Amino acid sequence: MEDFSESVPCSSLAVDSVLRMSSAGFIWGSCFGPFDAKRLGLSGSARASFIARTVGQCGFSCGLFAAIFSFSHCGIERYRRKKDWVNTLAAGAVAGAAFGAGTRNWKQVACFTDFFR
Repeated sequence: MEDFSESVPCSSLAVDSVLRMSSAGFIWGSCFGPFDAKRLGLSGSARASFIARTVGQCGFSCGLFAAIFSFSHCGIERYRRKKDWVNTLAAGAVAGAAFGAGTRNWKQVACFTDFFR
């Protein structure tokens, strides 16, 4: 099997990962949404609205995480001019810190980013 990572632009790999992770998020939301709606006791149009919102939120969140991770990975790889595991670790730290910042729990974000400093 050939490795195309050398010949494919990094931006194309990033777009591919965003599409794949968004799809996975939509699937996860469509599995998790009805379960959570039942747990909350929703029915009718409120249930359908809740499930649609859950599917959208999960798809968007997974796609956003993939975008932050992929573009960070590409940028770090270009900056360091190396292809190794450090790029992946740093990109994961950036994506995790970005999602942690979304929770507005600044203590966790500071501890996490300080760990990778």
